Amino acid sequence: MPLRIAILTCDTPVPEANRRYNGYGGLFRSLLQSSAKVNGLDPEADLEITVFDIVDGDQYPELESVDAVLLTGSKFNSYDDTPWILRLLEFTQKVLAQDRVRILGICFGHQIVGRALGSKVGRSDRGWEISVCDMNLTDKGKELFGRDKLRIQQMHQDIVYSTPPNVTLLGSSPRCEVQGMYAPHRFITVQGHPEFTEDIVNEIVKVRTQAGVFKDDFAQDALDRAGNEHDGLAIAAVFLRFLLEE
Repeated sequence: MPLRIAILTCDTPVPEANRRYNGYGGLFRSLLQSSAKVNGLDPEADLEITVFDIVDGDQYPELESVDAVLLTGSKFNSYDDTPWILRLLEFTQKVLAQDRVRILGICFGHQIVGRALGSKVGRSDRGWEISVCDMNLTDKGKELFGRDKLRIQQMHQDIVYSTPPNVTLLGSSPRCEVQGMYAPHRFITVQGHPEFTEDIVNEIVKVRTQAGVFKDDFAQDALDRAGNEHDGLAIAAVFLRFLLEE
């Protein structure tokens, strides 16, 4: 029986990336299928991936019909109380209240899991963290990912302020103390973007620089690092192994 993963898309990518990858659903489908190959699985036969637009739609997967849900990143604020975010929060708490369906949380999704568990989420006073950055791993992080640190694409100024009770911290960085969270057989989250590629980060940085969000020198530094080697595929492979664990 295939592993059934529901991708809950919490945003639409920047225009060129949206066209090229067919939204966050297509982007994560590609990443998960690539990570299936790393794990010796058939990406078509061993994965059953469904996509739910939860911003413009209100349909969510029935928990009986899936084995895992993936919460994507978003330009929206995880601490807002807009109706769709409150619906997502309620659904996330419903998943967390049972012990079969597991959660993967990416950036905004990582923050939603933190909020659902009672942690404060909001703007960091350390500013934006963008492009390829180092994530220093805790002992549990080193054990899970099989390395001492991770390099991961970042694109955020919001953070989870503290690790929720009974949750294991996976890593931190100078700009963000809670870079990843873990609870066995329940969830793994990361603040960074394992799905982002150099072209996506370049487009986001350029769009936000033109909009006045990033200053020119800050943007140039990010563009200089966007093509650096990163561990996105390795992170996704660990995610998939976590979902398959008995």
